[in-house]
This record gives sequence, C-alpha cells and structure tokens, in this order.
Amino acid sequence: MFTVYVLYSKAFNRHYTGYTSNLDARIQSHNVLSNKGYTFKYRPWVILFTKEFENKTDAMEYEKWLKSGVGRAYINEFPH
Repeated sequence: MFTVYVLYSKAFNRHYTGYTSNLDARIQSHNVLSNKGYTFKYRPWVILFTKEFENKTDAMEYEKWLKSGVGRAYINEFPH
C-alpha cells in the first residue's frame, strides 16, 4: 500500500504533498528527524489529507495531479 498525503503548516500557511509506503515514519521524518530541506523550514506539520493506493504508480500519478493547478485548488478547499 502507498499513501498520498498533504501536510499543512499552520505557522507558515504552507502545504506539502508527497507519497510513502510508511506514513508514520514519513511524518516523523518531516517533523522530527530531518534537519534540512523544504519541510524542515516550516515545522510543525499536521496531516491535512490522505488517500491510499494499491500500487506506487497510481500513488505517483495522484500526487502529480495534486501538485497541478487543479489539484492545488482542490487542496485549498480543505478546512485548515
């Protein structure tokens, strides 16, 4: 199983979209373990949205759609 997720940083009003096969470990990486990169700068992150997929290809396609203009507009409709 693969999970596409959208994180939200309330402190900075930022979103981050990604996919993973281990959501708990990935969230910990974004919020605790990593000391560099985009997500490090905007901590803390909370999960705004998740969707599970049977395979990596479908998860990657959905992640790509969420990062498109239409997908970003969809994400912006979620309550923050």
